[in-house]
Amino acid sequence: MAELKTWSYSAATTYEECPKKYYHLYVAKDIKQDGNSPALLFGNEVHKACELYIGKGKPLPEKFEAYQPTLDRLKQIKGEKHCELKLGLTKDLEPCGFFDSNVWWRGVADLLILDKENGVATSVDYKTGKSSERADPRQLSLLSIAIFKHFPEIKVIKAGLVFLVAKDLVKESHHADNIGEMWEEWLPLIKRIEGSYESGVFNANPNYLCKNWCPVKSCAHCGK
Repeated sequence: MAELKTWSYSAATTYEECPKKYYHLYVAKDIKQDGNSPALLFGNEVHKACELYIGKGKPLPEKFEAYQPTLDRLKQIKGEKHCELKLGLTKDLEPCGFFDSNVWWRGVADLLILDKENGVATSVDYKTGKSSERADPRQLSLLSIAIFKHFPEIKVIKAGLVFLVAKDLVKESHHADNIGEMWEEWLPLIKRIEGSYESGVFNANPNYLCKNWCPVKSCAHCGK
């Protein structure tokens, strides 16, 4: 059976949601997510507009002008601004390139602002959902681990899930001294994924997404 070679927040939480769905998307790779869904296309468009506005000063399209006050507040934060920054970690949690041969984990910072002089970073992930009710701040802690590893001069990260449409913010603060504890939160899930690779067993986990949102049409629970 194959082994877990690379993973991301999205992959890990897909397994958490349903191991069978994970298997088809990331192991067998015989099914793909619908890249043309309206929600995904909208999200990609918003992310690109934010990247160009903050990173290159390009005006926001008229339909996204409602997001400008939020983005202007981010622009005013002191520090080097990096948009859509790709980060990688080895299995030993050492920093590496996103496409390096030894990369084990991959993540992308929608916006990372580095105030190296004061050892502080601001990490932002844009969300385009209509509600923050199902927000998962674990995404912030996982990316923070990589930021600390890539930028050891950073000691504190102010992280946030910025819900542009819902006009909400889910925020956390992370400290470099707590990397061990932050990583411990992910170990049980990663061990479960590795266990499935070893056994070859990726059982279905029926949940609320089965009815309308699962691409694994061959699953007995799909559409139910």
